[in-house]
Amino acid sequence: MTRAVGVALLCIATAVACGGPSRRNPNALVLAIGSSPTNLDPGVGLDEASQRVHSLLFSSLLKIGTDLRTVPDLAVRFETTDSQTYIAEIPAGVHFHDGREMTSADVAYTFRRFLDRTFVSARKGAYQDLAAVDIIDAHTVAFRLTRPSASFPANVANVGIVPDGSGANLSRSPIGSGPYRLVEFVPDDHVTLASFAGHYRGAPTNDGVTLKVVPDATMRGLELRKGDVDLVVNDLTPDLVAELQQEPRLQVTVAPGTDFAYVGMNLRDPVLADRRVRQAIGYAIDRQAIVDYLQRGQARQTAGMVPSMSWAYTDDLFAFTHDVAKAQALLDEAGYRDPDGPGPAPRLHLVLKTSTAEAYRVQAAAIQQQLGEAGIALDIRSYEFATLFSDVVRGNVQLYTLIFTGGSVADPDILRRVFHSSQVPPAGFNRAHYANPEVDRAIDLATSSLTEAERADHYRTAQRLIAADAPMLPLWARSNVAVAQRDLTGIVLSPIGDLDFLRGVSRSPR
Repeated sequence: MTRAVGVALLCIATAVACGGPSRRNPNALVLAIGSSPTNLDPGVGLDEASQRVHSLLFSSLLKIGTDLRTVPDLAVRFETTDSQTYIAEIPAGVHFHDGREMTSADVAYTFRRFLDRTFVSARKGAYQDLAAVDIIDAHTVAFRLTRPSASFPANVANVGIVPDGSGANLSRSPIGSGPYRLVEFVPDDHVTLASFAGHYRGAPTNDGVTLKVVPDATMRGLELRKGDVDLVVNDLTPDLVAELQQEPRLQVTVAPGTDFAYVGMNLRDPVLADRRVRQAIGYAIDRQAIVDYLQRGQARQTAGMVPSMSWAYTDDLFAFTHDVAKAQALLDEAGYRDPDGPGPAPRLHLVLKTSTAEAYRVQAAAIQQQLGEAGIALDIRSYEFATLFSDVVRGNVQLYTLIFTGGSVADPDILRRVFHSSQVPPAGFNRAHYANPEVDRAIDLATSSLTEAERADHYRTAQRLIAADAPMLPLWARSNVAVAQRDLTGIVLSPIGDLDFLRGVSRSPR
């Protein structure tokens, strides 16, 4: 059988989107995404595209609610008396896509992997206090911690439960219990999902979703215009969104979001180890211009990564203003004086790595110009996302631009994952190799505090210290934006920008 014939039969058999609009099931959706998932294992894949697919393929014990607190997903019970032992119970009758019923053995396997020394995952840093996962009965497990941790539920949220003993197959051909099941995954091309009729909350209102990889934003907009794509979520440039708002056959939905864009730094670099240099870069960047002209107002300035709608947010953080003179004075103080007075010779050279996506290349060019005004020559190097991310994790960077996507920053425990000295890769996300004992202490106190009010106080202390140290430079927090065909109904965007809402999207009769 030829591949073309095989694909055609697959489309007919699964009733999912293939080819042009006239050949696809009208009750299946096509979503354009900018990059391919790297790993469909929910315990491993951390890039935005992978996490989007995880939210469709898998169910979790808990999930992040609209107020950024944890709420039940699978769990009918998730409780503790001392924040050191958590009891989780799942209902009977939850089935995986292959028909097997989920039990506590599957829950235990999912989280015991993070205790396995041979299991490589940046998520493991979230479970440093986890000592054991004990099976109580067929539907109940106990998480045993080495010390009290009120943040533990947030680290359980949005972690897809996988079948016991799944192994390496999860990365490419996973079996979950979410509202959709995997039909086909062709890296760098598409992920095809079919509606799962046996989902414990009921089948989706559509027949399936194809996530089509369209690397170029302009092409994503063109495919929306032609009707070859039904929906794009957070994957269009602000300029394109403004243009597409004028299209009568399209609709635009905007909602507050938590995606956090930043300039990352490698503090092992001798230049960037100096806080005065980091602060000089912070003063040289004109964030408001980036928000106004590059983001077209579809973002807001932020001084830290804890979202403004979070219960642990504080608005009294140190925040950089655009002040070239202050940047130059800090560089003078750090020993990087202007070598020729007012002239073309730069004070120092730095390299910034960014994505090949147009929006990020344009942003990098703006930052390059702004730093140049302060006397910092910036060399921009663009890479495909997988290469960029690999370099960041390995520390093969000076400066870089990335985004923490909504679900990852929903709980303030993200401060521990990103800034605690114990969380350097591969254990966690402290890719700056930042170490401040006062920050560690504040985060440790927040983790062990038993009340939300106490936790918030300690997290706010940590945020103030981090903002002054500038181990990363906040740029903006993005609004969630969906552009869709006008005949789609049920588009309700959550703050974390996941795709869970797709299960309720359908096409109204023409």
